[in-house]
Amino acid sequence: MSEQFAPVEFHCVVEASPGALSRVLEPLAKRDLVPDTVRATREGATLRVSLTVLRMPVEMIHLVEGNIGQIFGVLRQETTLLAQRRAAA
Repeated sequence: MSEQFAPVEFHCVVEASPGALSRVLEPLAKRDLVPDTVRATREGATLRVSLTVLRMPVEMIHLVEGNIGQIFGVLRQETTLLAQRRAAA
């Protein structure tokens, strides 16, 4: 069985703290995945973070999503499967 990949973006709002960004990146790192883009913007007492992985193993999407949701300080979370056309660009 061949491995399937999909482009995905993980979005979350987390309480701003010195370790917040590294905690959000950890679910990818522990699976040997490197995000294609990382965006983080501080908005007062929160940090808005978006991580994009253009070739994410499909079976790992829900695992990473679940791990991000369990991170201390995560207030909101959303996962978006990106259009295949964007992955080809």
